[in-house]
Amino acid sequence: MTIRQVAVLGATGSIGGSTLDVIARHPDRFRASVLVANRSTEALAALCERFRPDLAIIADPAMEGDLARRLGAAGVRCEVASGPDAVTAAAAGTLCDTVVAAIVGAVGLDSTFAAARAGKRLLLANKESIVMGGALLLEALRQGGGDLIPVDSEHNAIFQCLPGGRPELARAGVRRLVLTASGGPFRGRTRADLGAITPDEACAHPKWSMGRKISVDSATLMNKGLEVIEAHHLFAAPVDCIEVVVHPQSLVHSMVDYVDGSMLAQLGNPDMRTAISCALAWPERIDAGVAPLDLAAHARLDFEKPDLDTFRCLALAFQALRAGGDATTILNAANEIAVDAFLAGTLPFLGIAELVERVLEELPAEPVVDVQTLVERDASARRSARNVLHRAYC
Repeated sequence: MTIRQVAVLGATGSIGGSTLDVIARHPDRFRASVLVANRSTEALAALCERFRPDLAIIADPAMEGDLARRLGAAGVRCEVASGPDAVTAAAAGTLCDTVVAAIVGAVGLDSTFAAARAGKRLLLANKESIVMGGALLLEALRQGGGDLIPVDSEHNAIFQCLPGGRPELARAGVRRLVLTASGGPFRGRTRADLGAITPDEACAHPKWSMGRKISVDSATLMNKGLEVIEAHHLFAAPVDCIEVVVHPQSLVHSMVDYVDGSMLAQLGNPDMRTAISCALAWPERIDAGVAPLDLAAHARLDFEKPDLDTFRCLALAFQALRAGGDATTILNAANEIAVDAFLAGTLPFLGIAELVERVLEELPAEPVVDVQTLVERDASARRSARNVLHRAYC
């Protein structure tokens, strides 16, 4: 059996940690050949000491010397590099055949596209890559001849519920894709309840342990909005065929509704290792270290419609998707600025959706031409968001 050589982009994050846990359980099938982190040299060095990759990359060039010193002190012999160009080169290079794209934010765009063009098996956990440039990413995959398997639990669930993973939906008899949402930490609250929410409260997710940016997106339901956009591209699904339901138990990860009245659901304990192991080993199944689901112990499964008035970000995501062009790029960029401002204490929680909506109004959608144009529009949206922030909240 050939051992898959895996590059983990975002190795010190939650997705990276879960990926490395699965890899460690199957040393006869997988090897972490490239490890990438943003600035945490201590955590990256510890992972290198354990997994012995061929290459370790720290995204911040100022930290390369510190990483090299730590690796030397630990007796780890591997190449050391730094900077965005090194990450992109590694994603396309010969040291890996599989790339876990788990870098959060638009900074993960170049490396994700590079992996796609190089024909890698791409395990996509970077929402922004497909939210910003879905059609372009799929074209890069077609040219490269590789596979894209989603790692987000919701999209991986849909992948598992569709014959062959991603067929033409109409030909497969699909009526709807139904994404489930936990509802985040503020499920059931009204706008009046959310005016004084703090970053720590927004980051206290009831089910998942995630980074602060993703946790805030979950609290606003923007995370689910980005997933709606992803589902549209990943499965060629018309926007009106995608629905969201709130499911607080987080045991049903998503569902596919067929025209014959059947609805297939993928269930499991809320553990990202299930989706990651599926993507790493597809089409086989392997032990992910996840406890079996005891339905009797959970007793009930609840579902409800999302409150789009209170959680405006989800409605804005549908709006941007319907607008077409690069509106989803504008949405994503404005949201990143808004979340950063909220976490820094300069924007109230409800101001996140307000800022995103204002930027969408200021920058109407334009046709998607190429990646460079998307990057420029992303930068324009960030400038617009900062200007709105300064005018309205500073």
